[in-house]
Amino acid sequence: MNTPPYDAIPDPDRPRVGPEPGDGESARLRPPQSRVSSRAIGVWTLRILFGSVFTLVLLSAVAWGASSLGWAWIPFWAQDNAWLLPLAYGVYALLKVAIVPSWRYRVHRWEVAGDIIYTRVGWISRTWQLVPVNRLQTVDHTQGWLERVFDVATLEVQTASYAGSSTIEGLDAGQARRLSEDLAVRAGALRDDAT
Repeated sequence: MNTPPYDAIPDPDRPRVGPEPGDGESARLRPPQSRVSSRAIGVWTLRILFGSVFTLVLLSAVAWGASSLGWAWIPFWAQDNAWLLPLAYGVYALLKVAIVPSWRYRVHRWEVAGDIIYTRVGWISRTWQLVPVNRLQTVDHTQGWLERVFDVATLEVQTASYAGSSTIEGLDAGQARRLSEDLAVRAGALRDDAT
């Protein structure tokens, strides 16, 4: 099966080839159209930065203790080179802060089309998920303190199956609120139609 490149964003004005979900045909796997808010990059950067600083402080304390306190159970070569541990982690953390948020923004996609919620996440291994709206049990809209600073939110939809649940992080806060309300109404209407 030929699929467009992973980073291709389909043109919303261009008509789609093949049936849309809900036309009686099965949903087809394709790149979701929407990216999360670009402000999510700031949230992801600060989360990684806070975690990295905490870990670096902890590793620096361990390195200081190993080199200064003269613990007999630590080999001499480790005591003499204890500063290499926080230095190596610092380089790793800088690379992670510089690369991961932008890469994550480039890869993470979502879309609500017809009666299907499409999501795609992952860096090296990618996970594509299609969640039928009529199977939704709960729609959660959350916004942590850091997300509030950047005016983004997380939308989590849950079905009866754990594998059927999906999370979209980094949505614009207003868009996430409207989407959660719309999905809840649509899921209720579809369930009522099925009975």
